[in-house]
Amino acid sequence: MSWLQLTLETSPADAERISDALSGLGAAAVTLQDGADQPLYEPPPGETPLWSATRVVGLFAADTEMADITARLRAQLEMDDLPPWRVSPLEDKDWEREWMDSFQPMRFGQRLWIVPSWHTAPDHDAINILLDPGLAFGTGTHPTTALCLQWLDEHGADHAEVIDYGCGSGILAVAALKLGAGHVWAVDNDPQALIASRDNAANNALGKHLDAVAPGGLPDGLRTDLLLANILAQPLLALAEEFARRVEPGGHIVLSGILEHQAAGISRHYAQWFDMDPAAQQEEWIRLSGRRRP
Repeated sequence: MSWLQLTLETSPADAERISDALSGLGAAAVTLQDGADQPLYEPPPGETPLWSATRVVGLFAADTEMADITARLRAQLEMDDLPPWRVSPLEDKDWEREWMDSFQPMRFGQRLWIVPSWHTAPDHDAINILLDPGLAFGTGTHPTTALCLQWLDEHGADHAEVIDYGCGSGILAVAALKLGAGHVWAVDNDPQALIASRDNAANNALGKHLDAVAPGGLPDGLRTDLLLANILAQPLLALAEEFARRVEPGGHIVLSGILEHQAAGISRHYAQWFDMDPAAQQEEWIRLSGRRRP
């Protein structure tokens, strides 16, 4: 089956009602896209930000009379003219298969590989992590995750008690376990992330070594040898004192999700409790790390 895409270039103010109207007009799917190459970073809980230039795309069966759809859409929205729009054909594909084919095994550092669960490991002698990201963020392709994986590959986590704060798919938690950690607390405020982390730990025969909890679920008084936090600058600043309490003297902290212009301020803030290492950078993203002072 082939499809027709109706694409409208609009603003955040109109995007939601256009999306709802397209669904009401029989669109098989409606998606919102970035219309101006503007990055969106992780929002606070309960917020759903949109790009300043938002593209709304409705998918319709190939035999749909699109002139009728656009006329009805204009009437429903009570607009004299629709925002700039176009109709284009879309060949039907197995989109799940397309996505799976695009996600290939990736190497981080000298010994660590992330291997999609549907692939064969390229190097059976390496440390291979079987990963199915599911609905949670974290495949290793983003620089913030890659920087943390590189740190783990270099330093290991022998027998460590670890917190992975903002665990997403659990990729860092499982990597730490594969590299010798005794136990990991995977922490996230997204229930899908907790499910994905448990599943990925189980797929790597490490389920009994991981507890996945919401932020309030960490035991009182828990202190760890290594705390990984791949989140964002503002939460990193807000959580700094708690993180310092959670890391044993001599233990390590690894921070990611930091843009280049944010790094100096975050490093200074954490230097109250940690001896900070030189920053590592990939593209515009920075990783900070340090050792807890007594």
